[in-house]
Amino acid sequence: MTQIDKSVKLPNRPERISRAERKAALLAQLEQQRVDILVCSEYLQRSASPLDQSWRSIKLPLYAAGGLLAYKFVRRPGGIMAAGRKGLAGYMLFRKLKLLAKIAS
Repeated sequence: MTQIDKSVKLPNRPERISRAERKAALLAQLEQQRVDILVCSEYLQRSASPLDQSWRSIKLPLYAAGGLLAYKFVRRPGGIMAAGRKGLAGYMLFRKLKLLAKIAS
């Protein structure tokens, strides 16, 4: 990641800063922040591109599977409740087993 340039700072003089000087310093600082954001966003794009490619390859099958599951649950709404209860029971069982394993070791 790039270093943020801290060279643009407001003057630390004890006397009053003129409004124009303060405005110029703030505008310079704002411009530097914009440049930093552009550099960091480019770095993020390059870093995330492999993940984006992987997501694009599995997106369509996931949408299809989700659609089939939604269709199944719409046809039989009681199945949603049963699936929810089983999912919750499985989660609680997993937590208890994890707790028991922690205590046993």
